[in-house]
Amino acid sequence: MNPVWCRALLFDMDGVLIDSTPAVARVWRRWAIKHGLDPSDVVRRAHGRPSLETVRHYFPNDNYEALGKEVEHQEVEELEGIVPLPGSQELLSSLPSSAWTVVTSATRLLATVRLRTAGLPIPEKMVTASEISNGKPHPEPYLKAAAALGFPALECIVVEDVPAGIRAGKSAGAKVIAFPTTFERSELIHAGADWVVKNCADISVIDVAPELRLDLQIRRQ
Repeated sequence: MNPVWCRALLFDMDGVLIDSTPAVARVWRRWAIKHGLDPSDVVRRAHGRPSLETVRHYFPNDNYEALGKEVEHQEVEELEGIVPLPGSQELLSSLPSSAWTVVTSATRLLATVRLRTAGLPIPEKMVTASEISNGKPHPEPYLKAAAALGFPALECIVVEDVPAGIRAGKSAGAKVIAFPTTFERSELIHAGADWVVKNCADISVIDVAPELRLDLQIRRQ
């Protein structure tokens, strides 16, 4: 076991708290085929980034905002298989509401729908693509989330599953716990993750005052 301390946990959503991978893949694969793109490339690029950024990458000179709304509409309706990942419900229930939030590249509407579908709480100070100007890997999302909770980012721990999110957390000054849900462990370490554990079930809350004290079960893959 590995004890760590922080003031708050900043969770990515997809691939960290909920399993939306099949739903995300279905939406983006259909979209890629419709627009004559490589589905594998599009699905990989879409993970951990705002939909609008993914669309703009492929259609920088077109009406990418309208295309982005098309994708979001499909994502909001594609709810089959959206479930909480192991340990997420238990971990969130063991944390004070003032010591955690969600920081996601999904819009507020999509994040709310997915969290509700998975049966997870919706934090009041959630930061989504709807509240930021710069998506991950830019540090803005995590800087804004830490400030909303009243802490400097360097006193927070980010929980992520993709390299873009890890880089965002590290650029904000936070330490990062990563899950090999979407990418290989080696890619997460290369991106700068401080610890890699399997999922939320490997994070135990030992104390919550005056700061969070956690134990991490590190698995050597």
